[in-house]
Amino acid sequence: DDEVKTVRSDWPELVKRGSRRADELLEEVDWHSQPSPESSTGLRKLFCSYPQTKTYFPHFDLHHGSQQLRVHGSKILAAVGDAVKNIDNLASALTKLSELHAYILRVDPVNFKLLSHCLLVTLASRFPADFTAEVHEAWDKFMSILSSILTEKYR
Repeated sequence: DDEVKTVRSDWPELVKRGSRRADELLEEVDWHSQPSPESSTGLRKLFCSYPQTKTYFPHFDLHHGSQQLRVHGSKILAAVGDAVKNIDNLASALTKLSELHAYILRVDPVNFKLLSHCLLVTLASRFPADFTAEVHEAWDKFMSILSSILTEKYR
C-alpha cells in the first residue's frame, strides 16, 4: 500500500503529460456516448485471452458483434473516460463502482488487471501512432492505479 501511495503522488501529472490526447482518443471512437463495435473490443480480448473471466457473464451472448458485449464494453469505457476526467479525485469517483464489484458482483480482483491489459492492447492497436512509449507508460500506470482503487474494498 505504501507503494501505491508513493505512485499516487506523481501519477496525475504523469498521466496528464503522457496521455495528452487521452480523452481525445476515447472520444475519437465515440466510447463515451453509445455502444459501438469498438466498445466491445477490449472486452472481447479479455474473454478470448482469459476465458475464465466469462464466468461472470453466463447470461451474455458472447459472440462477435453481440449487443450485450457492445453495451457492457461501452459502460466499461465510459467508466475509464470518467476516471480520466476525474483524475485528481479518482478514489472518490470510483467508490460506487468499487463497491458494486466487491460487495455485489464479487468479481475476482485479478480480473481488473487482466481487463486493464486488454484495454491497453486495444488502445495501442487502434491508435498506433499516438500510443508512444510515454503514452503507454502513462496509461499503464493509470490503469494500474485504477485497478488498485477498484480492489481496495476487497481488503
